[in-house]
Amino acid sequence: MGWCLASALAVFLAAHVALVAGLARRHAWGRAVVAFLVPPLAPWWGYRAGLRVATLAWCAALAVYAVGVIVA
Repeated sequence: MGWCLASALAVFLAAHVALVAGLARRHAWGRAVVAFLVPPLAPWWGYRAGLRVATLAWCAALAVYAVGVIVA
């Protein structure tokens, strides 16, 4: 179960960095900084900016991690 939690956390962090970088590339510097510091805003703004795959990966990884923590 530990490898599942570690993998979900790694995917979550990678998706979060991808969302922040995607927002920065779209010249939304202020939103990128705030999204980096307040993680729940990253998928919200990322989805609206067209970063659908990273947003879905972020949400799925968070869900898998949460279920893994509950089960463990």
